[in-house]
Formats: sequence, C-alpha cells, structure tokens
Amino acid sequence: MKREIYNRLIQWKESRYRKPLIMYGARQVGKTYIIKEFGNQEFENMVYVNCYKNEVIATLFQGDANVERLLVGLSAFAHQTITPGKTLLFLDEIQEIPPVISSLKYFCENKPELHVVVAGSLLGVMNMKGQSYPVGKVDMMHLYPMSFEEFLVANGEEQMQQLLLRDDHELVNILSGKFIELLRQYYFVGGMPEAVLHFSQHRDPVGVRRIQQNILAAYEADISKHTASETQRVRMVWQSIPAQLARENKKFIYGAVRKGARAKDFEIAIQWLIDAGLVHKVERTRDVKLPLKFYADVDAFKLYMLDVGLLGAMAQAPADQMLIGDSVFSEYKGAFTENFVLQELKTIAHLPLYYYSKENSTQEVDFIAQAGSKILPIEVKAEENVKSKSLHAFINNDFAALHLKGIRFSMLGYKDQEWMENVPLYAARVFCQRAVALEEQFSM
Repeated sequence: MKREIYNRLIQWKESRYRKPLIMYGARQVGKTYIIKEFGNQEFENMVYVNCYKNEVIATLFQGDANVERLLVGLSAFAHQTITPGKTLLFLDEIQEIPPVISSLKYFCENKPELHVVVAGSLLGVMNMKGQSYPVGKVDMMHLYPMSFEEFLVANGEEQMQQLLLRDDHELVNILSGKFIELLRQYYFVGGMPEAVLHFSQHRDPVGVRRIQQNILAAYEADISKHTASETQRVRMVWQSIPAQLARENKKFIYGAVRKGARAKDFEIAIQWLIDAGLVHKVERTRDVKLPLKFYADVDAFKLYMLDVGLLGAMAQAPADQMLIGDSVFSEYKGAFTENFVLQELKTIAHLPLYYYSKENSTQEVDFIAQAGSKILPIEVKAEENVKSKSLHAFINNDFAALHLKGIRFSMLGYKDQEWMENVPLYAARVFCQRAVALEEQFSM
C-alpha cells in the first residue's frame, strides 16, 4: 500500500546532509512494511536485522562500537555484502537492544555514506537506561496510521484523492455524496494498515473489527509488560478515552477516570500513553499570540486516540451504525469527527495544535493551529446543521483586532463567508497542509 512517507524516505536517501534515520511510531502503524518496501525498491540490496530476541546481534553491539567491526558482523549474520551507496541497512525493534541507538553516532561520524535506518517505539528508545542518545547525529521521522487520502488510494479511489489535491472546490462539492460515503467507511476502518488492507480486499466489517480488537489487545499487553506499578492507572486512563470524547466538553477530567482523582494520580500514566504513541495530547492555549507554546495551559488538555477506527472498536460502536446512514456523524457528540480531524492534522509536519476556551464560559474553539506565522482557528462540526457561535465570537469580538479568519470543518461543501471559510471534513488535511506549505514558501 502506498504511504506518503515513502517520498520523504526518497528525499532522505538523496540528501547530501543525510544522517542515520530513526523511524518512530506506535505498534502496527506499518513502520517495518514501508521501510522494507523502500529498501527493496530503491537499493540494490537490503540487510534486514530484527533485534527482537536476537542474542547474536545483542552480543555484537555489546562489544566494541567500531563501525567496521559492526558491519563485518552484520554482513556475516545476514549473509549479504553491505556496500555504501547500494545497500540499505535496516535494524528493526531497536528498543530490544539499547546499544544500537548509541551506535548511530558512530555510523554518522565514521560511515556517513552508508544508508542506515532503524525503527522502534518512541517509548522504548527514550527509556533506554544507561545509553547515550545520539543528539544531532540522527534524522527522525514519525509514522502515523494511514490518513484519509492514503485510505482512498488503498481502496482504489485514487482519482478521488487526486481531486482533493487539485483544489477544485466546485467539483468536490458536486461529488460530496461519494466523499461522505468514503469518509463513513474511514470512520469505521480507521488507518491501521492491516485493517485497511483487509477492508480493501474483502469489504468485511466483521474481519476489520476483529483486527482492531487484536490490535487493542496487543496494546493492553504492552501496557502490562512495560508499566510495572503504573499498569492499572494506565489502563484506567486508556479505557476512559471514549467516554471522555463523548462528553460535550472534551477537556480531560480526572474524576471521569476515578472518582476523586487528581492530576498527580494519573500524570505518569498519561505521559506513558503519549510516549507510546497511543494518544495525542492537545493543550489549551490561554491566548492566540505567537508562538502559541508560550501560552499553553499544561493543566487543561484533551486526549485523543491515535486512530478513529480503534476508537470505534474500543467504544464497541456497532458496524451498521457507523457504515449505514449518518448516525456516526450525529451521535456520540462529535467524538469520532473531532478525533478524525485531530488524527488528520497530526500527520502534518510543523503544525502545532492547541485548543482555546474562555475562562468562566462555555465558549470554546476546537483547535488553534499555528502554520508558520499564521493562526488557524478551527471549529469542527459533525453535521450539516451548523452554528458557529463560539467561533464567531472568537473572530469578531474577542480577537477582532488580529483580523483572523476562521475555519469550519463540517459536512457542508466549500463556502467562503468572509470571516470564516467552511471546508468539507474530508478535505481537512489537504486544506491545512496547503496552508503550512504556503507559509513555508513565504518564509523562504
């Protein structure tokens, strides 16, 4: 299946400033698949080494970190010649052998002409005790679940994906019915590659849900394996997310996890889930001045799941309710829609995300994005019956002096209302990615 990150891998390969590459991401988002595809297609040969329970490689990296010695050992282990410029060296599951991450410094300094890629969980790499992280000696990429655009291509709808990219508002509006049907499918299937592949080949909702439940079970097993004394707290936070998102006010409430709970009881558990890539944290901003990070309120935040399909599986949302009719958009107080938009926007590099809420008021703007020097106030609506009172007050009253233009992602088609532009939900990622690209172009 085609992934957008493939083009970034080619750019990395051809860069004269290339360093060893670390690819992060949650389990089962497709890291191994896409790197193998890249190695097989773009190099004369690929040396693949899985570090999981690999005693030979563990022994090799526990010795002298001399790069030539390591390459001789890796070549012998794989029964392949490693030739700089022609071979991709791919070390997988590196969190299992901590010295591998330290060795990247020496590959960078002593063998820069060799293409080296490693993959592992962010959590595992950052928690490698006793190992020095090769700061400034590595490049990094983060792989997320498949976006809606990637889902379209995987399901034979490349022309629809290309239409979104063409920015032909009139034609997109004409074909809105088909886009909404495909979006409904994405809400159910999500972007985990195994689930997308099964759906594209079999159109089997039961099989898709089984795959999603297996992935959730694997995550639960990881929680038990890696969190020690925090296991119960991590599970409680993880399992509370669907209920948190189904609330009108989606701000994370500790009391919804356990009655009487406070921040200190669960902050370690929340950070573990963030580090594992299983949830995204969006903090509140107290103001809309640049940079937004200066005004972040770390005590007020929302948590979203990494994948909208897994959200549906965890919530046990019936397949027919999600795939037939519009109830998936109107029920659950927009939980799926807001998670979908967050999931789409997280795949865009250089787009910090926050949300805004007014003190002692119900006024809230779902997302405040920073695209370079431009602020994007974003409201998310799950239905066609839209009212934008909070966004209108934000733009025209509270921050009128800034002359901002609001964005509303909804089931309506493209429509410019001067103070606010409506963008179809299925075009959310394309719209914001274009905004970031324009800002980057102007800053050059």
